[in-house]
Amino acid sequence: MDSTSSEPEGQIAIKIMIAGGFGVGKTTLVGAISEIRTLRTESAMTARSEGVDDIGLVPEKTTTTVAMDFGRITLREGLSIYLFGTPGQNRFWFMWDELAAGALGAVVLADTRRLSDCFAAIDYFEERGLPFLVAINQFDGARTYEPARVKTALDLDPHVPILVCDARVRESAKRTLVSLVEHVIKEKERMG
Repeated sequence: MDSTSSEPEGQIAIKIMIAGGFGVGKTTLVGAISEIRTLRTESAMTARSEGVDDIGLVPEKTTTTVAMDFGRITLREGLSIYLFGTPGQNRFWFMWDELAAGALGAVVLADTRRLSDCFAAIDYFEERGLPFLVAINQFDGARTYEPARVKTALDLDPHVPILVCDARVRESAKRTLVSLVEHVIKEKERMG
């Protein structure tokens, strides 16, 4: 599906990726904003993932996305956004190329307790020239940092937006997606 592919006569769909490391809140963000029941490809975490998936900071996590999460938002009659949440572990990254095909842009969720987990997603989108922003997901009990400090720590290009969000809250997820679309428009203008 292209980022603005034609659906049935007069229908336009925009494709956006939600990416980031393991347990950063991708499934939660898609579920918080989707108007349809989210399609989730989650599997129970088993003893086989011990030593592979670090659940130290997310001990309540019992499932993991193995292919994608899918949600939809209708902006107006004939215009929808399709959200594709990526799996976070590198053993499932083979799915990313399929999910990225035709995407308008991406949101990279970051957890300041394990910031290095989002580097792979940032590198992925930079290498492909796909516009993205970084959204710092607010976790209960996590130390907060100014977005400018996190931007410096991630060594983001000056034109890449960084903002704070709470993936559990629909309005926060909505502001994040609006910011991404505004960034994509600016990037298209900047690139001429």
